[in-house]
Amino acid sequence: MIRARGFSLMEVLAALALLSIVLLGVYSGISTAGRIVRSGDQAIERMDEVRSAQAYLRSELAQALVMPFGETDDGDPIVFQGAADKLTFVAPMPGYLSRLGPQMQTVSLVEEDHGSYRLEVSLYLLPPDGSEPKALGEPQVLMHGIRKGAFSYRGVDDQNKPTDWQASWGDGRRTPSLVRIALDVDGQTVFPTLVAPLRIDPSASRNGFSLLRGSRRPVVQ
Repeated sequence: MIRARGFSLMEVLAALALLSIVLLGVYSGISTAGRIVRSGDQAIERMDEVRSAQAYLRSELAQALVMPFGETDDGDPIVFQGAADKLTFVAPMPGYLSRLGPQMQTVSLVEEDHGSYRLEVSLYLLPPDGSEPKALGEPQVLMHGIRKGAFSYRGVDDQNKPTDWQASWGDGRRTPSLVRIALDVDGQTVFPTLVAPLRIDPSASRNGFSLLRGSRRPVVQ
């Protein structure tokens, strides 16, 4: 009578060890593929965020109106305010928001709890009676995860020659010619430095304000 020979304990343990190595390799491959997919999705989302922020800022700054939203201590109209981390101007909004008329917009870098910054925009309605602008909802975040950033401004001097870039815009009675926004963002996505032109012709403002008087009056066409 012939007896069937079974597997020894060492052979079973060796087979289990090989199976564990194979399963570990499969799991590692699946885990790596998952990380690559998630990383790719995050990179795509980040690029979309950068493109959307740049498109919005470029469009709104290009449509900036010479429309007063405040006054200096001397009673002169303020049509633009610019600092290294905040800028304020008036422009018509896109889409259904445009039915509310031109709105004051404040774009600012706001520090968050973990030491990074976010780029956000706040919208304000301009009452027709000339009273203080009224906030329109909560600030809208354009971008999160900014390590550092700065706004700078360039205009023309009394001889109509371009000035150097300035960290702040001192003459709120007029707009700069160009606004530059430079941001250093988290991750491997780059925020290309945005240089946006502004409208500086008072006759193009469509708002009926005279910058010479600082008061509302019809613009003569």
